[in-house]
Amino acid sequence: MASQEVLPSVRWQKLPGFYLYFTVFSSGLAALGIEISASRLLGSVFGNSNLVWATIIGLILVYLSIGYLIGGFWADRSPKPTTMYSILAWAGFLVGVVPFISRPILRFAANAFDVLQLGALFGSFLVVLILFAVPVTMLGMISPFAIRLAITDTSRAGRTSGNIYATSTLGSFIGTFLPPLVMIPLLGTTLTFVCFSLFLLVVAIIGLCVSGAQRLALLLLWMPLVILLLEAWWAGKPIKTTPGQIFETESAYNYIQVIEQDGYRLLRLNEGQGIHSVFHPDRLDLPNPGPWEQFLAGPFLNEAVNSPSQVKNIAIVGLAAGTLARQASAVFGPVEIDGFEIDPEIIQVGRDWFGMNQPNLAAIAEDGRLGLAQSSKEYDLVAIDAYRPPYIPWHLTTREFFEEARGHLAENGVLAINVGSDPSDSHLLDGLVGTLQNVFPSVYVVEIPGTYNYLVYATNRPTRIENLYTNYVTLATRKDTHPLLLASVRRVIENLMPTPQSETIFTDDRAPIEWITNNMVLNYIFYGETDSNP
Repeated sequence: MASQEVLPSVRWQKLPGFYLYFTVFSSGLAALGIEISASRLLGSVFGNSNLVWATIIGLILVYLSIGYLIGGFWADRSPKPTTMYSILAWAGFLVGVVPFISRPILRFAANAFDVLQLGALFGSFLVVLILFAVPVTMLGMISPFAIRLAITDTSRAGRTSGNIYATSTLGSFIGTFLPPLVMIPLLGTTLTFVCFSLFLLVVAIIGLCVSGAQRLALLLLWMPLVILLLEAWWAGKPIKTTPGQIFETESAYNYIQVIEQDGYRLLRLNEGQGIHSVFHPDRLDLPNPGPWEQFLAGPFLNEAVNSPSQVKNIAIVGLAAGTLARQASAVFGPVEIDGFEIDPEIIQVGRDWFGMNQPNLAAIAEDGRLGLAQSSKEYDLVAIDAYRPPYIPWHLTTREFFEEARGHLAENGVLAINVGSDPSDSHLLDGLVGTLQNVFPSVYVVEIPGTYNYLVYATNRPTRIENLYTNYVTLATRKDTHPLLLASVRRVIENLMPTPQSETIFTDDRAPIEWITNNMVLNYIFYGETDSNP
């Protein structure tokens, strides 16, 4: 009969077995919750690009791996509950300190981002991520410690280790969803870190108490007190201090910021490199026209569509705070507008700060592709403006999506999509044009002056660009034509560019939008130019 090796016993009798597993569960929950929260802490300055996410995930995994190594070694040297819970307490304390130390750095980085000081941005990014090194490494030490404490009979070592890793992973699963779905929308990013910190400290202090180390537990009570004092000091302070900032909030999807400049209100999200909506209480025209008003010209690519009253229904995918909806309501009258915006908090910001209260607008908090697919209407114009810089959502660029959208166009319907592309790198623009040409009979491209944006129009029926010229002349003679509409059509005519010929077709199976965009970003950062070749 094989002998069973019994490891030296540990003074663990006073700690109930379930509490050891609860400790492991708590550390797993906190580790993933901190990773998700770190992305939001950084996202308000550096955005949510794949490059940012990859860096955060990669470094967190490195920190956890180091924690596993150190924890295993330390657990063999000091297999005591008091050691494990002291480590957990310090991890919890440092988790709570991170957002307060990082905020001045992030504010400095936000100012650097506004003027694209890349050296300062890289430095700030790395400094903030390094701040997570110690607490996350210490959290990684908990599972090896728990395994060493739990195993007293080597014949059950595999089962015990499996149970502990399963418990930790279950905690990580819950920690993945808690911050974005519950904590950050309700509490904000800083208070989310504070809650994780206090939770870990409570678990650690209780663990010390039930392990018989009440005196040490009392000595560590200063930790939650310091975290609470830091939160009281921070409470009410803005995340960013951008000049002209009048409002900010956090949602499940975005950091949302409202800036006021020269009487205009601007909607900025996350790192703030894109203006998603503009509002002036008394004016419809914009000081630096973006893509919004160029959408208005789309229906007039059709023959004999030369009256604003001929436009009856509009769908907007990427409503934001309603700039296009407001302009369309003024130009076309009480036209029915379905505006799809995935973030309900942005819709509320639009109502509160951007006058987005038109009775003809149905603001629908839903993904644009899903919302359009579920609609029973046919539209004269489908406007797609759903950028989250630097990406356009890939599922809004595919042949399957455009086929679905075409099925919701009226006979004279037009689809128009805003595309961000560097003039020296046409891969994204060419790919979208090629995909649209595979679905629609006629496609046109307009460059938006002073921006890196292009507007691509696709018509449900075969059309000629001469239609737009003819309709512009007619519109100019009509008394019911809004000046903004005339300016929009004229600007399209003046900035029309040759439609590129492309054989690239994006599909639901293969749409390398992130790959193309990442290459543009990296080439710009390292070489000051863009060049990608998917």
